[in-house]
Amino acid sequence: MHSTRRQFLFRSAAVSAALALPITRVIAQPGFTQNPYTLGVASGYPQADSVTLWTRLAPDPLNGGGMPAAPVAVRWEIAADARFRKIVGSGETLATPQFAHAVHVQAGGLAPSHWYWYRFMTGDAVSPVGRTRTAPAADDGRGKLSFAVASCQHYEHGFYAAYRDMAAQELDFVMHVGDYIYESSWGKGKVRDHHIGEPYTLADYRNRYAQYKMDAQLQAAHAACPWLVTWDDHEVDNDYANDRSQDLDPVGAFLARRAAAYQAYYEHMPLPPGSYSGGPNMKIYGTHAMGNLARIQLLDMRQYRDYQVCSRAGRGGGNQVNVADCTDLKQPGRSLLGGVQEQWLEQALAASPARWNVIAQTTLMAQADRGAADARTIYTDGWDGYPLAREKLLKFIAARKIRNPVVLGGDVHFAAACDLNLDFDDERSPVVASEFVATSISSYGPSRARNETLLAKNPHVKFANSLRRGYAKYEVTPRRWETTFRGVYDAADPQSRVFDVGQYVVEDGKAGVVKA
Repeated sequence: MHSTRRQFLFRSAAVSAALALPITRVIAQPGFTQNPYTLGVASGYPQADSVTLWTRLAPDPLNGGGMPAAPVAVRWEIAADARFRKIVGSGETLATPQFAHAVHVQAGGLAPSHWYWYRFMTGDAVSPVGRTRTAPAADDGRGKLSFAVASCQHYEHGFYAAYRDMAAQELDFVMHVGDYIYESSWGKGKVRDHHIGEPYTLADYRNRYAQYKMDAQLQAAHAACPWLVTWDDHEVDNDYANDRSQDLDPVGAFLARRAAAYQAYYEHMPLPPGSYSGGPNMKIYGTHAMGNLARIQLLDMRQYRDYQVCSRAGRGGGNQVNVADCTDLKQPGRSLLGGVQEQWLEQALAASPARWNVIAQTTLMAQADRGAADARTIYTDGWDGYPLAREKLLKFIAARKIRNPVVLGGDVHFAAACDLNLDFDDERSPVVASEFVATSISSYGPSRARNETLLAKNPHVKFANSLRRGYAKYEVTPRRWETTFRGVYDAADPQSRVFDVGQYVVEDGKAGVVKA
C-alpha cells in the first residue's frame, strides 16, 4: 500500500473518532477578524412549502476552514422581499466542527411558486443574501418551468463564465448532474491551478470543495435560485464503480475514501438536513415534483452499479472497446443503477401524474458508436457499457406508455440532442423518449473529428457540439419542451460572452427531438 494511502487510513480513523465526540460547549457570539462567509450561500431541494438553505462558516477556507473546534450558533432569516421587511421565517441552528461548520436548514411554512430571500448571521457577521423559489403546488400543471442543467466544472480547465450567464437568467432552479469538483489534474493550457494534490482524506476534500466554491461566478449561480444535485465519478475518483476504484485499491481503503468524499459533498451542497448519516453510503436519488407539469427522477449512477467490463489490464473503470471483442457487455442482469434503484425508478415513472417525466442522470443514454469504418467502438463507463440495462428501461417506458419521457444528462463534455430508440441499430425502430445532454461548464471537450464521427455513425443523435463549453437551459409548458444550448465563446476568459449554439424542442405527446 502506498504511504499516502496508509496515512489516509490512519487519518480516516482519527476523523471517525472525532465525529463521535460529544458537544461540550457552544460559541453563541463568535468574534471574527475575517469574513466567515467566504463560500457564499445556497439553497436547494424546493418543495411547494419549503426549501433547504445552506452556508458554511470558513474564514480560512483553504486551510480547513479556520473555525474553532466547537459548535457555533448561526441565525437565519427568510423573507418575502429582498430588504427583509417581510420576514416569513427565522431561527437558530448550530454549525458544528463535525460537519466543517456547514449549515443545512429546512425553511418551511412557505407558499408555492414564490420567490424568497434568505441570509445567515453569526456574531456580527452577516452572509450575502440569496434568492430562492418554492416548487409549484402539487395540483398545478398549468404554468411554465424554466431551469438549467450544469455538469463537469474542472477548475483548472476554464473559468465559470457559464455560471455568470446562468445567474443572469430567470431560472426556477438549477440541476447539477455531476463532476462538481475534480479530484485529479490533466491537460494542457490550464487557466488556474488546484495547488494541492489529489484528495484522499476528509480534510483534503473539504479544501478542494472550498477552492471551487470560492469562485464568485459559481457563488452567484448558487445565490440566484435553488439547486438539485447528484454526483458522478470525480466527486470521489475517476470512473469508480460501487466499491471499486480505478486503481483497484483495497476495498476497505477505497470505501474509507468514498466516505470522506461523500461527507464533504454533503457539507458543501444544499442538501436537506440529515441527508448524510455517516460512512461510505448515502442515498441521493429521489423524486422531485414540479406540480403536475413535470416530475424529475434524479438518479445515482455510481454507488450501486456493477463493475465495468473489459477494463484495461490491472485497472478498473471504463475503456474504449470494440463491441465485437467484449462479449461480457451482454452479460444478463448487469445494472448501472442497481436493482433497488431500478425498481424504484420503474415504480416512480409508472405512478407519475405529470405531463413531462424527466429522468435526470449523469451521462449520455443514447448509443454512441465512435468507431472507424464498420467497427463499433464504445466507452464502457456509460450506458453503452450496460446495453441490456438501457434496453430494459426503454422497453419499460414504451410498454407502460410513460407520458412525455425526457432524459437529461451531462458527463461527456459535449452538448447533444438525441432520439432514444428501442433499437439504435434500426432507424425504423420506434422513438420512445427524447434526450438532451448539457456540455461541460469548463472541462475540456472531445475534438471536432470525434464529434463528426459521432454524428455520422449515430443517426439518432440529431445534434452534437463539442466546441463550446456551457450549459443547457430548458423552458417547459404543458404543450412544449424547449431546449437552448448556451455556449461560452472563450472559457479562458471569465467575462466571456455566452450565446445560443442550438435549440431543439419536443412537442407534447410526440417523442423525439426537433430543431427549433
